Amino acid sequence: MSKWLCALTLAGFCAACGGSAQDQPATGDTTEEGTSPAAVAEKEEKPNLPTYREVTIPSGTTLRLDLQSAVSSDGSQVEDTVRASLRQPVSVDGKTVLPTGTELVGTVTDVARSGRVKGLARVAYRFNSLRYDSERYPVATSSISHQAQPTKKKDATKIGVGAGVGAAVGALLGGGSGAAKGAAIGGAAGTGAVLATRGEEVRLGPGANVTTRLTAPLTVRVKM
Repeated sequence: MSKWLCALTLAGFCAACGGSAQDQPATGDTTEEGTSPAAVAEKEEKPNLPTYREVTIPSGTTLRLDLQSAVSSDGSQVEDTVRASLRQPVSVDGKTVLPTGTELVGTVTDVARSGRVKGLARVAYRFNSLRYDSERYPVATSSISHQAQPTKKKDATKIGVGAGVGAAVGALLGGGSGAAKGAAIGGAAGTGAVLATRGEEVRLGPGANVTTRLTAPLTVRVKM
């Protein structure tokens, strides 16, 4: 009788507690996978941040660019800002490091207008910074220089036309001697026109294709 009483007493105790000892959850407040809720919440809050690696672009690498701002021998000044973007991507070991459109910024380093008598127009500039993936990197490039073409042939044509017109007019007015005098006068007039006219200027607008090279290695952080 005592055995039955003990069994009934134990059953009543388990019922009052809400189940048997085997049915009770283990202490420690863990999830079904064995990870605490706090650890799961912390893992969910952390985003998958990108990883980076440093890649060095060697000195001498060619940069093919499109100008984004205009430069000219008669409009630019030294220290004016010059902007350009990569026309072709830059790769290292077969992998693209700098994509097309990467921005470079530099300054005008030399400029001169065309002279009236001599001196060809020129403009030069170089780039000193590069923007990639929202970061700005210092960069060293070779100078890009543009010089106007000489106008000697055009000048000779102007003088020759002036002399020819003068000779024709002189011949009509005074025969042979008049032709000689007219040629001299016409030639002098042509020379005067050349001296009063400047030579060709150098002008490059946005979209112009230019090329430069790195004069020092460039290290950038690239997403993995």
